[in-house]
Amino acid sequence: MSTQPTLITQPSRTRPRLSGHRTRRWVSRRLADLLLIFLLALILFPIFWMVVTSFKTNEEIVSSVTILPHTWRFQNYVDLWSQVNFGLYFRNSLIVCSVTTAVVTLFATFAGYALARFRFPGADTFGLAVLATQLIPGILFLLPLYQIFVQVKRHLGLPLIGSNLGAILLYIGFYLPLSLWILRGFFANIPQDLEEAALVDGCSQFCAFWRIALPLAAPGIVATAIYVFLTAWDELLFAWVLNVKTIPVGIRLYVGQFVNRFDLMMAASVVVTIPVLLMFFLMQKQMISGLTAGAVKE
Repeated sequence: MSTQPTLITQPSRTRPRLSGHRTRRWVSRRLADLLLIFLLALILFPIFWMVVTSFKTNEEIVSSVTILPHTWRFQNYVDLWSQVNFGLYFRNSLIVCSVTTAVVTLFATFAGYALARFRFPGADTFGLAVLATQLIPGILFLLPLYQIFVQVKRHLGLPLIGSNLGAILLYIGFYLPLSLWILRGFFANIPQDLEEAALVDGCSQFCAFWRIALPLAAPGIVATAIYVFLTAWDELLFAWVLNVKTIPVGIRLYVGQFVNRFDLMMAASVVVTIPVLLMFFLMQKQMISGLTAGAVKE
């Protein structure tokens, strides 16, 4: 009578290890979620505080520490237009920022494509010179630019101080170099073989740029345009010194020598934030695509 050997099985230890690994992974994910919620709350709380404070009275803002107002004062949004001619500042900001964005984006698109595709004497030097302009603090240009604007008014009769034209020329000079460098990088990442194939098929150089390169670089162009618009929308120092009536200057007028109207200042801040939010929600897909373009190389 033959007997078959009996296999003695040892208790498996892989399941506790897997269970412990899953537990640690779950805990790490929950900690990451908590950290994300904390950071999100930290970012959104100032916006929440701005909106809530815009419905308080000025006395309550100064003396009270409560978050929600005792009485919701919607009159602040009416008074901000009467205390200061805020409509004028809002309209001027729209004109200055829109024209600046259009001109800078147009010039930066053509110049960025030329630097990325064509080789000409001094191309590298020009590109480095454009980038080097961003190493100089903008405040160093304040006094020379003011004197230049005064001389232009004296000799040419062209009023640049206190006019939208002066602000537009100033912002174009400030934001064009960086925008050009950004778009140069976008066009450089587009495979040149696509344009060469279009040239073989009979397209001209401009046709290849218009039909091939420009659509592929559209996310970068949109992201650059939004960057220019938002930066010009928030600029205060040069607008204040050059007496240009834009939104940051208008909000600054609510701060007086004896009384600071924080209630109207917060209401004005909410009003000027609405166009920025609308722009972001309407173009968030293009903006995110533009900011992440080139992050993954195929």
